[in-house]
Amino acid sequence: MEVWFLILVTLSVAALLRATLNLLSSAPNKKSLPPGPLTFPVVGNFLWLRKSLSELEPVLRSLHARYGPMVTLHIGSQPAVFVASPTLAHEALIHHGAVFADRPPPSTTVRLLSSNQKSIITSSAGPTWRLLRRNLTAEILHPSRLRSYSRARTRVLNMLGAELKSQPGGVVRVIEHFQYAMFCLLVLMCFGDWLEEEQIKQIKEVSRRLLLNQQRFNVLNFWPWLSKLVLRKRWKELYELRECRKRVLIPLIRARLKAKQEQLSKAKENRNDGNGDWIVPYVDTLLDLELPEQRKLEEDQIVSLCWEFLSAGTDTTSTALQWIMANLVKYPEIQERLYDEIKSVRMAYLKAVVLEGLRRHPPAHFVLPHAVKEDAELGGYTIPKDAIINFMVAEMGWNAEIWEEPMAFKPERFLNSGGGGEASGFDITGSREIKMMPFGVGRRICPASGLAMLHLEYFVANLVWQFKWRTVAGEEVDLSEKQEFTMVMKNPLRAQISSRN
Repeated sequence: MEVWFLILVTLSVAALLRATLNLLSSAPNKKSLPPGPLTFPVVGNFLWLRKSLSELEPVLRSLHARYGPMVTLHIGSQPAVFVASPTLAHEALIHHGAVFADRPPPSTTVRLLSSNQKSIITSSAGPTWRLLRRNLTAEILHPSRLRSYSRARTRVLNMLGAELKSQPGGVVRVIEHFQYAMFCLLVLMCFGDWLEEEQIKQIKEVSRRLLLNQQRFNVLNFWPWLSKLVLRKRWKELYELRECRKRVLIPLIRARLKAKQEQLSKAKENRNDGNGDWIVPYVDTLLDLELPEQRKLEEDQIVSLCWEFLSAGTDTTSTALQWIMANLVKYPEIQERLYDEIKSVRMAYLKAVVLEGLRRHPPAHFVLPHAVKEDAELGGYTIPKDAIINFMVAEMGWNAEIWEEPMAFKPERFLNSGGGGEASGFDITGSREIKMMPFGVGRRICPASGLAMLHLEYFVANLVWQFKWRTVAGEEVDLSEKQEFTMVMKNPLRAQISSRN
């Protein structure tokens, strides 16, 4: 107990001295950080560290009402700036995109699981990040390439439909089915549609174990040298899960390499021949990729990139799909209008429903944190080199100055007012202006945003076409939220379905 007390006192004194020196050394004419509440060294930092972003959200809302569109909190050893203004977000991410495109230094556990930042999400803005991102967008996510995965989408849709039909009494708790369907589809895109269901389940099991333990592993990042002494069992568990991930994925990577070599030896092109017989899985594009330092990716790094591909798109898309279907159950008139439009082969309303779902219920209420490599200016304030910048996605999508009745679910807002029911050409990338940013915007926009929109439209359309969705007798659809890996329904959707045929 005395040792812990001495450590705490030493750290407190060191932090207090550092804060005092920083205050004394700051030039009087230097622009300051955005405003925020007074934070006492160590004590104030630990106060914010104990809270998740979802717990901070209502606090930030009140702070924005008091201080304006940018607020600074001192979280840990770094200042964290929270931006709620679409105008300021556009200025930072579009007009000054190169300056604000970096990432904060990764935590110890993230560095471990990403093979020392060899992933698109964690890499600093630079040659490696640009190469990895370009490979993904040009090789797999290009619209012409996405068409080659139609057979995989059909396979997963049929599997999902069969699972829903098999539920007793037609009452379905949808989230587990949606998560598994999205995961299967991404696995097929990543490794090829030759995989058996048992192999997919093995990958899924490891994935869920890592996600469910993420919060427990986060504590390892605070003073890693100390946690390795005090939390040795938890560190051992993390290393074991990383090894388990490798045991599951490396045989699939080696199988693809062998298949590719066999195809090349037969002088066949490993790409889609127009009939869906030859598709290029994501892992194939990584096997011959050469890093800027002129070496190929190691197996560990390919594992990290494949894992990123699977985990980044599963929960986000399945969460968004559940929120959309929940609103279609809650508002049957919207569901019936959508069914009529699909029956008439008009898809503008479908796009509007998906966009409204993403605006009203973004799967993530914050984009992944940004950082700057050097001091930058935004909104008349200084963003220092070591600051973390967070952009508040939900606040922008719920901005009453932009959206009429922002908390209502009204897909019609995305249709033009000409009476023709055509899509308004809404720019979800935020290039022209930001009204909502569920995928982020600018250089760090989610590279798979087009894939997510395709999957959401595909599954919403087919689920409404095949089934009529109603509330379960005696139950109501509860749109309350809670934070997990994404912002999910506090009470997951249960619905009564019946075949429309």
